[in-house]
Amino acid sequence: MLGILQHRIYRHLFFAQVVALLGTGLATVALSLLAFDLAGKDAGQVLGTAMAIKMVAYVLIAPLASALAERMPRRMMLVSLDLVRAATALALPFVSEIWEVYVLIAVLQSASAAFTPTFQSTIPDTLPNEDDYTKALSLSRLAYDLENLVSPALAGLILLATSWQALLSGTVVGFIASAFLVVSVVLPSGSAPQKRRGVFERARRGFRIFFATPRLRGLMALNVVVSMAGSMVIVNTVVIVRGSFGLTEQHTAMAFAAFGGGSMLAAIALPTLLKRWKDRPVMLTGAWVLLGGLGAALFADSIETLLPVWVFLGTGFSTVQTPIGRLLTQSSHGEDRPALFAAQFSLSHAGWLFAYPLAGWLGSSAGIQLTLIVLATLGLAFMFAAIRLWPADDPLVIAHSHADLPRNHPHRVESGPEHSHRYVIDELHPRWPGY
Repeated sequence: MLGILQHRIYRHLFFAQVVALLGTGLATVALSLLAFDLAGKDAGQVLGTAMAIKMVAYVLIAPLASALAERMPRRMMLVSLDLVRAATALALPFVSEIWEVYVLIAVLQSASAAFTPTFQSTIPDTLPNEDDYTKALSLSRLAYDLENLVSPALAGLILLATSWQALLSGTVVGFIASAFLVVSVVLPSGSAPQKRRGVFERARRGFRIFFATPRLRGLMALNVVVSMAGSMVIVNTVVIVRGSFGLTEQHTAMAFAAFGGGSMLAAIALPTLLKRWKDRPVMLTGAWVLLGGLGAALFADSIETLLPVWVFLGTGFSTVQTPIGRLLTQSSHGEDRPALFAAQFSLSHAGWLFAYPLAGWLGSSAGIQLTLIVLATLGLAFMFAAIRLWPADDPLVIAHSHADLPRNHPHRVESGPEHSHRYVIDELHPRWPGY
């Protein structure tokens, strides 16, 4: 897997992702502790609301940002957004009111909503070989897991010597380092669109491909399962560890690290598994693991029993998340890839937009046990939806005809009235065969 780092452009992008996510992980721990300082046992409500604001930014900003990115050099856009995120993180230690947290989170996450899908859509253009791209996806998943593993461990060490405010210095350094790494390489421009489209048409295009492709419909349901389990970990870990168990900031960091450790173990194993198994059974297995983890959490009554459950949840989380880039790449032409990655970013976070406040407010008002039951029940419903929406027989190459095209249309003349090729939704193929 590490051999892919011999590719210079990808190596710089990967390490840019690593340092930015290390900083983001420090900010996540700092935000949890800031919320506890400001709101005490109601910290779950503050975090739930802050994360809901984050999701609103992701849902609304990502599609438009991906469309605007087609008119801007990718490198300029990514570097500018890193600098905005660094400046916002620099202001967080000075907040004293809850509403100030919300404002800064809105700015920070709007920049991230523009950055992440633009960054993700650059990778398949950098690594067109599918095996290389699969390895890159697993490495990318490992980089995301650093936010849940290395960052909390580093945060725990820093907290032994100083307060949570110092954690945000690491966040600023991470974003600035990311900007330097991105500016040090020339990024591929991607496929040029066959015709010019307006910003809103480009944004809408990704959603149209999503809703017309069966495997991506199933992915939408799996996104909700992930958000139900993930929101429980992100919002309520500090409430469980510090509020219910009465433990320390270091124990909170340990719990986040356990979740990240499980996720990293799965990401390391997935390149081998995805050579033997198709994406659908692997991702569905990961979703079942997430639901099982929520059920097991009902019986976690100490830090010793909570940590293995969080490892289990992390494993399921990564197993669902890592292959997503493959699905999006298989389901689109190069010119539509930025719009499709942005649509996934937006649609997946629509689930988090619902799950974060549910986990936070229900956890505060009704207790952790009932919150786990509600989240697991909703996740199970969407699990069955995913199984139904994503057919077990899901070939990439599909035989089809074009009775709707004139006999002299170039595509019909070149390929014949009936033909087979990798089927994706576009102007010539607006509907999926059989739907």
